This record gives sequence, C-alpha cells and structure tokens, in this order.
Amino acid sequence: MTTRCDLSPVWAELQAHFAASGRGFDIRDAFQGDAGRFDALSFEAPEVFADLSKNRIDAPTLALLLKLAADCGLEARRDALLRGDPVNHTEGRAVLHTALRAPAGSSAPFNTEVQAALDAMLTFAESVRRGERGPITDVVHIGIGGSDLGPAMVVQALQAFGRRDLKLHFVSNVDGHDLAPVLAGLDAKHTLFVIASKTFTTQETLANAQAAKSWFVAAGGTDVARHFVATSSNTAAAAAFGIDTAFGFWDWVGGRYSLWSVIGLPIAIAVGAGNFRDLLAGAHAMDQHFASTPLAKNLPVLLGLIDIWYRNFHGFTSRSVAAYHQGLRRLPAYLQQLEMESNGKGVDLDGHALPLATSPVVWGEAGTNGQHAYFQMLHQGTDVIPVEFIAVKRPNHGASGELADRLADQHRKLLANCLAQSQALMQGKTAAEALTEKAPTASATLDREVLARHRSFPGNRPSTTLVLDALTPRSLGALIALYEHRVFVTGALWGINSFDQWGVELGKALCNQLLPRLDSGDTSGLDGSTAGLLKRLLAA
Repeated sequence: MTTRCDLSPVWAELQAHFAASGRGFDIRDAFQGDAGRFDALSFEAPEVFADLSKNRIDAPTLALLLKLAADCGLEARRDALLRGDPVNHTEGRAVLHTALRAPAGSSAPFNTEVQAALDAMLTFAESVRRGERGPITDVVHIGIGGSDLGPAMVVQALQAFGRRDLKLHFVSNVDGHDLAPVLAGLDAKHTLFVIASKTFTTQETLANAQAAKSWFVAAGGTDVARHFVATSSNTAAAAAFGIDTAFGFWDWVGGRYSLWSVIGLPIAIAVGAGNFRDLLAGAHAMDQHFASTPLAKNLPVLLGLIDIWYRNFHGFTSRSVAAYHQGLRRLPAYLQQLEMESNGKGVDLDGHALPLATSPVVWGEAGTNGQHAYFQMLHQGTDVIPVEFIAVKRPNHGASGELADRLADQHRKLLANCLAQSQALMQGKTAAEALTEKAPTASATLDREVLARHRSFPGNRPSTTLVLDALTPRSLGALIALYEHRVFVTGALWGINSFDQWGVELGKALCNQLLPRLDSGDTSGLDGSTAGLLKRLLAA
C-alpha cells in the first residue's frame, strides 16, 4: 500500500552518510567553513521566515533527505490529501481541513457547503458581539482535546484583537476544579455557553455541560436555548439538552484540525468575523505554499525532513518549543496533540510493526519563562534536544505613553534573550574559556579547574528559529498550517496514518467499565493494582 522511508534504497544512503559525517557534524565548524550558510539555509514561506542554519545539516544531507522524499512519493501523497482522497484509511475518510480555509468559489472539495457553514457561524458570532442575544459579557466554551486546545490557543494568541468587555473562558477537564472557579465569577444573565462535541456524546464535555446547565438554572437562568449553543452534528441530542442552535460539520473534520470549522465559534466571537477570515486566509496561503512550492524550498517539507533526520538517525527523542511571545504560551500544548496524537503510532498503513521510531515528545514553555525552568537541561544535560524558537518582530501591547516606551524596551530584551539562547546552544563554552572568567557566586574554596568543568557547555546543540513580523490572525493561521503540514510530511514518510487516534479508545472503554465500580465497590476480575487502588479510593 505504501513505501515507508526505511524501505527506500535512499535510506541506506542516508545511513552511510550519517555514519561518515552526520554523526560527528559540528554546526560551529559548518559556520566557520561557510560564510553563506545562513543565507543558504534560510527560507521564506507565507508570514513565516525560518532560519534552519543552526541545525546539524548541510547541502549533502538535505539533498539526500529530499531524494528520500521524492523516492517515497511524498508529492503524490500530499496531492491525495489535498484532493480529498480517503487518506484516513482506517476510518475510510478524507482529511480536508485545508478545504475549511479555501476561499469562496475555489475548486476545493465541499466549497459550497463549507462556505454556507462558515457564513452561518460567523453571522451568529457577530450577533453575539452586537448584543442581539442580550448583553453577553462572558462566553464559556466547553469541549476537550482538539475542540478545546485549538480555540483556546488561538483566542489567547489573538487577545490584542479581542474586546475587553467580552471575556472568553475555556473548560475541558472533567475535574470539577476546572469548571467551578469559572462559574464562580459569572452572572447567568450575561453568560453564553458553547458546547463543542461533534457527536454530543463526549463524556467529559457532556458532564461539564450538564453541570453548567444546573448552575445556570440554579442561578436564575430561565432560557437555556438562548444561553446555550452547540457546535455539533448531533442536533437531536443537542435539542434534548435544550439547545436549538447547533452548528454541524463533517466526518472529515478531525478534532485536532477543527479550529478552522464551526468549532472556531469562540474564536469568531472573540475577534470578530473579519479577523477569523484573516486567520483562514493565512492558513490557506500556507496551504498553497505546501501544495505548489518545490520540495527544496517547501518549508513544511524541510522541517519534516529535519525531524526525520533527528528522530531516526541522531536518535533525538524530543523537541522543545520556545515561543518568545506570551500570546503563544499555549502553543506547545496545542502542538503536543497535533504531533503526538497524529504520529504516535507503532504500525504502518498495512498494519505491520514499525522498525523505526516515530513521534518525538513535544514540549515547551513561553520564553523567557522556560529559561528559568528547563533550559539548564537543554544547555548542559546529557540529552541533546532540538529547540524551536519562535520570535515575533513587532509587539502589539496596545499601550501608550511612557508605558509603551517601557514595553518596547522589554520587547527588545525579549528578542535579545531569544537570539542569545539559540546562540548559546550552538556555541557552548569550553572549560578553557570558563577558566578565564570570574563567577561571583562560585565557592571560593573550589578548585578552579573543577569549577570550569561545571561552567562549561558542550554546544553544537541544534535549533530552528521561526520569525513572524507580527502576531496577527493571518500570521497565526499560517504558522498553525505550517505545523499541520510538517506533521503530515513525517507521518507520510514513516508510512503511518496520521489521522486516526485509536490509542485513546482503550482508556475510554475501561473508564466506562470502572465507573459503576466506584459506586458498587466491586473489584472482582480486576488486576491487583487496579483493585487495590479502587479500594483505597473508596475507603472511609
């Protein structure tokens, strides 16, 4: 059915290349020997500039990786995805998140239906913003997984484009400690709830929705239909709940790709229809880049190929994302689901066990916070962890006067930190260099050479830096689409289905079996650990 990358003859060429020069590649030496390295390894895509020069790659490495992509038919697989072929073969579905952001009148599949759903959702969002459903001051979005992570991340990132008199809240965890503090500060008469569940059966979402409805009625709310709406295709279940306004979507909209659909309703309410369309336009621009740019200049392809190089040849097990913009602080969590749920698979499309590693662990924190938490490990730890820096050239603080001047100065500090961290990861510091420096906080009794070894850094630690001119709806849309296509590239080369998520099903099924046991206390037939833990939790 497919050609996995490790089955291509180019794979053996890459293994030989890695053994000969890749394993010992030193980024510092590469810069020393090539004054044009930055220019050669910098790439432009819509709204995103990428510096790949601090990676352990060179022209011969990229040439072989591109040869691998061509030999494995990456372009044909990409075209099948964009065309609407059922590339999610285990569920017999197309995967058409790109169709959700194609402009009206385009040749994208389902364009007429997509535009009708988009127009209806945006019309409703504007009616809320105009106060046509009463004076709404707070919107509570209840969902989980992609139905929560995408909208929550985008609303936070685009806070500068929102309204101060309209607050968005996101509740996902079935743990009541998520919902209770949100409800505690709300007025039922001025609150709108958005329940996001394609099937309107998601356990965590429905539990929170029922709790929110109970609170609403107890707080004096009298019109559930006016204060609760759904983004769901199960209009019958939504109606049984008391909802008469539901926006449906299609089975080819996967959860982690759903923010572009009616699941994006809270985004549209927060930033308005025009900004939501700009978000779609930015993503569409990146789609066009991915669809038509030659592989050697195609940024999602290049990032995906470097991921293959690091995961399968260097053996790097994780990647850290450091976004130097507070608005992007939830981006690492969003990318965790996008990549790890998509490519955390152990069998290929034919169901054969994979002999190679797939998804790395993706994690991170906003800069500069991460510098004071885990960057110690990145610089001096025993594992090499590639880092992805995201810098935003121009801030949008919305301040004026002296405060604006101070915040502009802080933005320069932020950018300096971003550049310094990638520079330090690459350059490192030798013990000999450390010997020439004074360390004011060091013990005066410690041997100087021992101290120098503590203060040395190995360097040669790879990083990528992505630069946005500004964080806007359009640039954010392009950035998210860039990551989506990158994940597709690695999944396609590994020969896996990036669009199912069977790994979450077993836990759900066992949860449903265990739930009645928490009432009955019955532990018969359980393994010893689960039985023991259940008894412990039920003990008086």
